[in-house]
Amino acid sequence: MPERNKTSVLRFENVTVAFDGEVALHDVSFEAFEGDSRVILGAAGSGKTVLLKVAMGLTKPESGKVFVFGKDISRMSEKQLFDIRGKIGMLFQESALFDSLNIEENVAYPLLNQPSIQCPRAEVLPRVKEALEFVELAGTLEKFPSELSGGMRRRAAIARAVVTEPPLQMYDSPTAGLDPITAHTIMALLIKERDVSQATTLVVTHRYQDGNLIANFRYNSKQGALEPAQSGEKEKLRTTFMVLKEGRPVFEGDQDSLEASTDSYISKFVKQRI
Repeated sequence: MPERNKTSVLRFENVTVAFDGEVALHDVSFEAFEGDSRVILGAAGSGKTVLLKVAMGLTKPESGKVFVFGKDISRMSEKQLFDIRGKIGMLFQESALFDSLNIEENVAYPLLNQPSIQCPRAEVLPRVKEALEFVELAGTLEKFPSELSGGMRRRAAIARAVVTEPPLQMYDSPTAGLDPITAHTIMALLIKERDVSQATTLVVTHRYQDGNLIANFRYNSKQGALEPAQSGEKEKLRTTFMVLKEGRPVFEGDQDSLEASTDSYISKFVKQRI
């Protein structure tokens, strides 16, 4: 049932995906509204990345429907998907920057190659610089991905994901393989982008700390840093947790309900709040 006065951004209706007879997602249904945050937890191979690829139209469902911005993308052609993808920012696992392009060219890529964006050439460089400044990477325009640390590459990939100012932003394991301090920096940038742009945000992660930050912290633009959300502000953050097991959702709800669960599988992903 659609929430009153909210615009649906992403909706899965009984989505099933299989590869060579192996089910990756089984009868998945959920809905994310404008400005919502959704944290997706689960073991390796539980279907988390597949879910994001289906939302992007990169993987087609065997059955069920996927609606993005109210349009059924389940059977759209690649050409038809251009406009939809122009409204989605995606951070892939391990950043997935183009090794042969410098950082300026990497971040500019969506502006120049997504037909629906139609960014005038004169505006490309200023927008690239703005995106890199947003992720605190000013001065890296001419560097190549191999010249950056893992955390810096992840930040450059975030700049590429948000340079088009997409209303739907999806992040696949944004902190994987990073040390705790760098991981915190990356999550702070994601939250900053969420709060500045009011985008609908999906985050796939194995780190409960990531979900805790999303659900309980906000970006203070005056201080330029994260701060704990007050009780009234937490409701505005509208964070939903989802846990996948073998392609099936086994939990969907708020953080309190997640921490109260006695299910042994769900409990593996829950740690004390920090």
